[in-house]
Amino acid sequence: MSPTEATIWPMIAHVALVVVLYLLLSARRMRAVREGRARPEQFRENREEPADSLLVRNSIANQFELPMLFYAVSILLYLVDADNPVTVAGGWLFVALRYAHAYVHVTSNRLRYRRPLFIAGMLVLVLLWVWLAVWLALT
Repeated sequence: MSPTEATIWPMIAHVALVVVLYLLLSARRMRAVREGRARPEQFRENREEPADSLLVRNSIANQFELPMLFYAVSILLYLVDADNPVTVAGGWLFVALRYAHAYVHVTSNRLRYRRPLFIAGMLVLVLLWVWLAVWLALT
């Protein structure tokens, strides 16, 4: 597999994370309704959601914030031929940190663990953007 093709796989892995989170959200919401802790209209109107499904909903929302910059830099690295084994490794590291962040988010939701994972992912992302800027400046 060339670095160019390899650049795409971390994005696919992140999409898989989002799909799993949506499935988890659906399961937790159905369980809350079945157990009488929520009514279906609560989810339609986005109010007073049970805590266990609210954590998943917030984690999903978080997957459409910082990761959008990841998609942008990955696509740009691919388009300008600036991807290489190091940027591919950075992409995988970013996605692994997103998986870990999401796991903490939907389980204990302890900021003590979640925040460092977020910051580490953000630093990896900044390094990918810096590499892109350097590449563009030197070519």
